[in-house]
Amino acid sequence: IDRIKLPSHQNGFVDQAISYKTYFFEALRLTRNRQYDLIFASSSRLFTAFLGRCINIIKNKPFYIDVRDIFVDTMQDIIKRGFIRYPLILFLKVIENFVFSRAGNINLISEGFKPYFFKYSRVRLSFFTNGIDNEFLQLHGSKNIPSDQYIITYAGNIGEGQGLEKIIPEAAKLLGPEYRFRIIGDGGKKKELSEILVKENIKTVELIPPTSRTNLIKYYEESHFLFLHLNNYKAFEKVLPSKIFEYGATDKPIIAGVGGFAAKFVKDNLSNFILFSPGDTANLVLQLKEFKFQYHDRILFKNKYARDTINKQMAISIIKTANPDRICP
Repeated sequence: IDRIKLPSHQNGFVDQAISYKTYFFEALRLTRNRQYDLIFASSSRLFTAFLGRCINIIKNKPFYIDVRDIFVDTMQDIIKRGFIRYPLILFLKVIENFVFSRAGNINLISEGFKPYFFKYSRVRLSFFTNGIDNEFLQLHGSKNIPSDQYIITYAGNIGEGQGLEKIIPEAAKLLGPEYRFRIIGDGGKKKELSEILVKENIKTVELIPPTSRTNLIKYYEESHFLFLHLNNYKAFEKVLPSKIFEYGATDKPIIAGVGGFAAKFVKDNLSNFILFSPGDTANLVLQLKEFKFQYHDRILFKNKYARDTINKQMAISIIKTANPDRICP
């Protein structure tokens, strides 16, 4: 594993582009004199897959892509100004076709992505989702948490994709002092969220910097609810957030503001949850106040989506892409 030191950034477009430039050329330098059996790229950002495709061309070896988000879809939702939007989206679609059309295998972490990738008819598709890490599988069952407030915890990126600044302040005001939000993480929208909380004089939302996994598990154990929210973008109707698996490994009630495939997945696979449409603060508050609080161990979910189980299946898929004649157990 080679670690590449990147310039610090706050998830803005310009500073991410500068960081990517550093990453791109350093990765090409590191791989220049090495030989490989297969090139693997895990892509939530299209240009990570683009880097993998460039190395694939240089090395002339099979190419395997793990797709965690449809970047072009997301950009179409985020970028609203027409004079920038149309040429940029056209450029991104050209890059996307260049990257995906020659892959040996494309793995989609969400089956909601499937219709989008049907156009790459010559490429083999697989559907290995995110999984639950062992640390979360080993969590002990909850006991009564002594508190005069219900603690609702969110952990992860605080960016455009999550839209926390659109729902957390309003929800905190409507819920009142009986509920406290803990928001753990960093991202491009954290400053805006913080400014809204100060402006509205909201005291029941706590912003906590990114922390270690050990501390994160402690925060989970101290919580009554675990919170998840995606912005109200059409592109996000196809995604399956990894937090669903992490939260699902606990016995805590889950509050999920998601739509599309993610909402269907929650209904089909989880128990003990509150599900509401992204941005619908009123419905969130209504359901939360009427919710009959309880803990529930999701044993079947944990067995099905344990990271080790999914990794073994995906490893076989990768080996067969590198060597189709290889017989795997």
